[in-house]
Amino acid sequence: QVQLVESGGGLVQAGGSLRLSCAASGIIFSINVMGWYRQAPGKQRELVATFSSGGRPNYVDSVKGRFTISRDNAQNTVYLQMDSLKPEDTAVYYCNYRAMSIGHDYWGQGTQVTVSS
Repeated sequence: QVQLVESGGGLVQAGGSLRLSCAASGIIFSINVMGWYRQAPGKQRELVATFSSGGRPNYVDSVKGRFTISRDNAQNTVYLQMDSLKPEDTAVYYCNYRAMSIGHDYWGQGTQVTVSS
């Protein structure tokens, strides 16, 4: 099992910044992808950004140039720096850990990000 503990999030005005963190513990798979998804009210959960172990970051077009994903493999932690936030970024953000060898996804509990106009 993999446990994910998220931190960060909150309320910020448009144009502001927030930083999310997600630490993985438990069984750590050597080949994995860590990332962030978000779900706004009435909408489906969507990918925001991912970063594979030893790979490159990947972003949804709507956040490119504003969000930066990074990871610390030694600490099994992934970060999401969110700058120039917009009201449409308001959502619950979920940390995701994909264990590639078993094809299984683990999810964090979610953290609310609210951007006021």
